[in-house]
Amino acid sequence: MKLLEIRGLEIHYVTDDGIFKAVNGVDLVIEEGEAVGLVGETGAGKTTTALGILRLVPSPPGKIVGGEIFFAGENLLKKSMKAMRKIRGAEISMIFQDPMTALNPTIRVGEQIAEVIKQHMNCSKTEALSRAIDMLSTVGIQPERAMEYPHQFSGGMKQRVVIAIALACQPKLLIADEPTTALDVTIQAQVLDMIHDLQQKLHTSMLLITHDLGVVAETCDKVAIMYAGEIMEYGTLDQVYNDTKHPYTKGLFASIPSLDKKAGRLQPIQGMMPNPSDLPSGCVFHPRCPRASEICKVKAASMSEVSGGHFVRCILCENGDMEGK
Repeated sequence: MKLLEIRGLEIHYVTDDGIFKAVNGVDLVIEEGEAVGLVGETGAGKTTTALGILRLVPSPPGKIVGGEIFFAGENLLKKSMKAMRKIRGAEISMIFQDPMTALNPTIRVGEQIAEVIKQHMNCSKTEALSRAIDMLSTVGIQPERAMEYPHQFSGGMKQRVVIAIALACQPKLLIADEPTTALDVTIQAQVLDMIHDLQQKLHTSMLLITHDLGVVAETCDKVAIMYAGEIMEYGTLDQVYNDTKHPYTKGLFASIPSLDKKAGRLQPIQGMMPNPSDLPSGCVFHPRCPRASEICKVKAASMSEVSGGHFVRCILCENGDMEGK
């Protein structure tokens, strides 16, 4: 059953320097209990998409200019801000990128978790604090540390506190925005394992935003590849990883070191992500695409289903010519 369905989402940032088209017609579905990875380079529009789901796009300059976002059958874009405040934290929670700045340095961590619980679960302050301490134990932090301040915790511990806040009310959907970016490799693995275990235990759906395809392979059921505000390829892990179709997705995989293949040099994708205020005509990827033709410069491709549940946005796909290099 569909928990979240995004249809044609468009988000722009309107500034004195021009209109920055951050998200351009994104379609995405997350089923109940499912984990979906949203992957792409920096500037692809991943975080803006997540903020759009929660109606947290900073305005001004940001504005949702088109599309629909259905959560549990209701269009979030038609809800009042008061109604959205009840949904945030209770039904949809977000783990923000940087744990170092996500916590209030002047409030004890237990009280920060308790505040969310009290806000959404209609309980006393004492009961909320008790539940907060239980939540800390769930994420592997000793209960007595609930009375400590954020500066007394390491980066990995702070991230665990942020995760405890996000999951305190057992939301239906968890949005994890690069939750391990600021952590070292060993702690990254621990935090990702914990998020995955809690997601399975609580049967929470998850949208994992990252630029690391390895992380997605370990934690997600499906993956969406994003570029310049558009979804380029979407499907199950097996479809996208083992039957890769889009040239951009192939470029991402070619730039990853492999233990199985000998290679003198990696093959990075040439060029840079386009400026959102001056996107290329036709297919937005064509200036960097090794297989681009003249038609790619003038015609924007639509999403085509190449197999059951495997979608690709490419003119080569529309023409049935996806098997070449």
